[in-house]
Amino acid sequence: MDRRWLLFLAPLVTASAHDIITTPITWDREISRIVYERCASCHHDGGQAFSLMTYAEARPWAVAIKEEVLERRMPPWGAVKGFGDFRNDKALTPEQLELIISWVGGGVPEGEAKDLAPEPKFDQASAQVPSHGTVAVGGEYQLPKDFLLDGIAPKKVPEDAAFQITAEMPDGSIEPLLWFEHYSAKFAHLYLYRNAIDLPPGTKIHGVPAGSTIVLLPAEPATTKSIPTP
Repeated sequence: MDRRWLLFLAPLVTASAHDIITTPITWDREISRIVYERCASCHHDGGQAFSLMTYAEARPWAVAIKEEVLERRMPPWGAVKGFGDFRNDKALTPEQLELIISWVGGGVPEGEAKDLAPEPKFDQASAQVPSHGTVAVGGEYQLPKDFLLDGIAPKKVPEDAAFQITAEMPDGSIEPLLWFEHYSAKFAHLYLYRNAIDLPPGTKIHGVPAGSTIVLLPAEPATTKSIPTP
């Protein structure tokens, strides 16, 4: 081979072996915190998916991580974003998405170990369906009495299901409750509202197809303390 070609190719080989760092965002300082908060509940040793707990584990998946979170496929939610307001939605914020984009596009730097976030604990019990006060809904359903709705639990929902659940109030107004999309039982969870929804008697629940069942979860009523009269 011509010596001029060797001199031309040498820097290309060297550059491919090491990423050029063009971002101040690092795994240890920023990205590990996002992964631990939003992803690690599934992506850890012994979890439901492969581990992303360390830089060495996450680095080969960097581009895939960016693509999945930008497409909103991860973290898995199984429902349409914005159809209902849920307090346990683990979707990344716009600021977190920007950090990941910068990190991946800027060479995927690791950072310094002193900045690494503490690893999360996975022994906490997940939210459970209450043992009383729930209402199972399969098909069209009309509430016989007032119901303060805290959330919805999928009891029997087909894989990759897509259906929209709404509440029609007695005055004719419509409240969006939940829109299943690409649902997977592997990542089943409760859908808990940021604010409880008051459903008056006569409210009709629409959209649950035959063969599927969801459970309406009751909210704990607010308690007020009486102030003794002097």
